[in-house]
Amino acid sequence: MGNNVIVIGAGAAGMMAAIIAAENGASVTILEKMPRVGKKLLITGKGRCNITNIADIKELIKNMHGNGSFLYSSFHNFSNNDLIDFFENLGVKTKVERGGRVFPESDKAIDVVDALLRKMDSLEIRILKDVAVKNIIKEDNKVTAVVDKKGLVYQADKIIVATGGASYPATGSSGDGYVIAEKLGHTITPIKPSLVPLETEEDWVKIAQGLSLKNVKASIIVDDKKVAEDFGEMLFTHYGVSGPIILSLSKIVAENLTENKIVELAINLKPALSFEKLHNRVQRDFEKFSKKQIKNALNELLPSKLIDIIIDLSYINLDKMINQITKEERLRLVEQIMDLRLTITKTRPVAEAIVTAGGVSIKEINPKTMESKIIEGLYFAGEIVDVDGYTGGYNLQAAFSMGYIAGKAVAMQ
Repeated sequence: MGNNVIVIGAGAAGMMAAIIAAENGASVTILEKMPRVGKKLLITGKGRCNITNIADIKELIKNMHGNGSFLYSSFHNFSNNDLIDFFENLGVKTKVERGGRVFPESDKAIDVVDALLRKMDSLEIRILKDVAVKNIIKEDNKVTAVVDKKGLVYQADKIIVATGGASYPATGSSGDGYVIAEKLGHTITPIKPSLVPLETEEDWVKIAQGLSLKNVKASIIVDDKKVAEDFGEMLFTHYGVSGPIILSLSKIVAENLTENKIVELAINLKPALSFEKLHNRVQRDFEKFSKKQIKNALNELLPSKLIDIIIDLSYINLDKMINQITKEERLRLVEQIMDLRLTITKTRPVAEAIVTAGGVSIKEINPKTMESKIIEGLYFAGEIVDVDGYTGGYNLQAAFSMGYIAGKAVAMQ
């Protein structure tokens, strides 16, 4: 008879762990506190589910900027190619998009969740929904059972905690796993938002709200030094900024804000042009529209929502005629286009983060099996572990890979 395994949490890591454990002969029960499984998977990649990235393993590790090297074993035992094959075998065909991002061909996250459900069903994995776990019982430093919030006890030889982080509590990942792990003696590295939108001091963002910019460069300036930059898409919101490149840069912002440093975002709206080339371009536009007011002469160069803002920040009167603009004003305008500054006051709350940084300390987990080094028979997988990465499929790959090796270990040992 195989091991009796309980998996807490039916997200990416939990479902993968359950499937692999069952395939290797374990008898598996999943306890999920939400009324449905895979709720967070359904909203990833804007509902399209960016399951992985085709980068090589070295790149995968590099893009897991929080403790990536811990995942060396996980990625080698269950790589992105293995994951793509795994889903193809479940009938989910995939496609690769820019930046190496891998999506289901159908563009539907529900297809990924449904395929996992069918597989779990075929393996006779028990899924108990609406079950919130309160704690884990251990005897002689070995796990023996799980107790839910109603006081019901579930016996187990092995337990995998895959409860997620503290982001998107509406999907079920509200940080419960950290409490359970801490009660068992595990160290929890402080929880911070890792991929999260940013709030700004300047309120002109309200005017630009809803504007999405493509092919721009965003740099993070801390105490007048550039510490990071990214190129791609971003979005203005009523409170500040969001979008892919902002999320990628948000962890470094969060770290510097906790140290009370002055953090600025510098946006280059025309990163493909040098200062000189952009200046020439502005001069050509000015010659073309010399009889217009400046506010009506920048439509070919800038998105309409930003025109008044940039003129204002360049200290130019909106109604000034182009043929009256001085060289100094023109240079200030070019500077603004290449270095549009915002002061970051804070990150949005952890609840709004796509991924949380922090979690169960990796020093207390065996990276080859995901077993706790403190308690026998206790395993961790997914976002509860203190690892986190950039957007682009890296975090889901990490969750699936950790789930895979935890699932294998609980069945084999």
